Amino acid sequence: MKKIVFLLLLSLPLLLSAQDCDCPSNFAWTKKTFEENDAGFAYVIDEKGRQSYEDHVGVFAEKVKGIGDINECTQTIYEFLTFFRSGHLSVQTLSGQSNQAGSQPTDEDIIQQFAEWEKLGVDVAEFEEYLEGKEAHDFEGVWVSNPYRIGIKKVGGEYLGFIIEADGVYWTEGQIKLRIHEDQSATFYMRDHSAQEFAAAELVGNNYLQMGFITLQRVTPSLETEPAVENYYRAIAAQDPYFEQVNPQTTLLRIPRFWGSEKWKIDSVINANRELILQTPNLIIDLRNNGGGSDGSFQELLPILYTNPIRTVGVELLSTPLNNQRMLDFINKEEYGFDEAGKRWAQAAYDKLSERIGEFVMLNEYPVTITSYDTVYAFPKNIGIIINENNGSTTEEFLLAAKQSKKVKLFGTTTIGVLDISNMYFVPSPCNEFELGYCLSKSMRIPEMTIDDKGIQPDYYIDKDIPQYEWLKYVTEILGE
Repeated sequence: MKKIVFLLLLSLPLLLSAQDCDCPSNFAWTKKTFEENDAGFAYVIDEKGRQSYEDHVGVFAEKVKGIGDINECTQTIYEFLTFFRSGHLSVQTLSGQSNQAGSQPTDEDIIQQFAEWEKLGVDVAEFEEYLEGKEAHDFEGVWVSNPYRIGIKKVGGEYLGFIIEADGVYWTEGQIKLRIHEDQSATFYMRDHSAQEFAAAELVGNNYLQMGFITLQRVTPSLETEPAVENYYRAIAAQDPYFEQVNPQTTLLRIPRFWGSEKWKIDSVINANRELILQTPNLIIDLRNNGGGSDGSFQELLPILYTNPIRTVGVELLSTPLNNQRMLDFINKEEYGFDEAGKRWAQAAYDKLSERIGEFVMLNEYPVTITSYDTVYAFPKNIGIIINENNGSTTEEFLLAAKQSKKVKLFGTTTIGVLDISNMYFVPSPCNEFELGYCLSKSMRIPEMTIDDKGIQPDYYIDKDIPQYEWLKYVTEILGE
């Protein structure tokens, strides 16, 4: 009997471990971890009310009960967290986790899974010859979007996009990849064949087709290219910062992202062209779709736009044992790249935070930092910063600094608004199935000047009557007046 009891006790942790990996357990862990550690939790509860939150918890506690797929579980948990804010949240499945229990499907399994997918039989050579002979041009054509080559043909009242070339596994020749309906709404089928619906499919110039975040480029028939459209898609597709002279009076600096790893590229482009920038009356900084990164990455821009002291309101960190671990990560993990001085700062910060567990702690001596430079440059005298709804986080921090310059005006549309609750930290779930990303800090601008879910408005709103590929032209003309 003793042996049997002993064996049962040995197996108990295994049974508990398996039980703890189900979706309700993952949900419970996420809820507890977020409530105890996220810097924005208490603020949102105060704003929305405890009962509203409890009702929200009840809905999602029921939702997760029947979920066995880890990807569906993490997506549901992410939706639960959006109660608190629209950004600076993450629930990401860790690599090696498959959609279903068991081994990964083979290529042949995937091919068979989609073998009955609707197809359109088209002789591609004849279709291309037909396209080259057309006088009027519409959605019909051959289009590319890596790794796909797609033919679009009008069939009845709608346009059907069929695969010409693809990976040969998830998508094979002839399969229907997209539909543009009679009202010009569109359905695009993703890699896993899930449907993504878009309100409108739009031709941009002669050679681009835009459906929400999906862009296709026409390769047949061969049509005249338009410089403004080509320059726009070059800017939007850019992975690296670049500089160019728009005209004798205006230069352009395109910065796609402020990631810490991009700082040296941004600094290099600025320094290589500093002389021309400081000799030219107007400067345009194109930040469209720049979602943020590291504050250090925009520091080289500040002296160029500077006219008067820049005031930056600081943050407070929520001190908890889990949150404070990040300071130890800075010291012990090489990927953070901290030098000895940085490690000493992290150790001092850890010590200060550890003395005040459960409180918000300001690491800086003063709540407001004032940055001054010795020189106010004569040129550029006008600086236009192009922004849109995909700007957030560090990019918004830069805009708050830039707006204090008398030279600067913002052009475009309102930013997304994800700045007040920041400094993300990522922790693995107990079973290492996914990683939770939440925030450690709260801005001391709260509540007088909040950005979250409001965004930063432009000085010059660019309305929808101005195509996005003409935004640069519009800003250039305004600055040149």
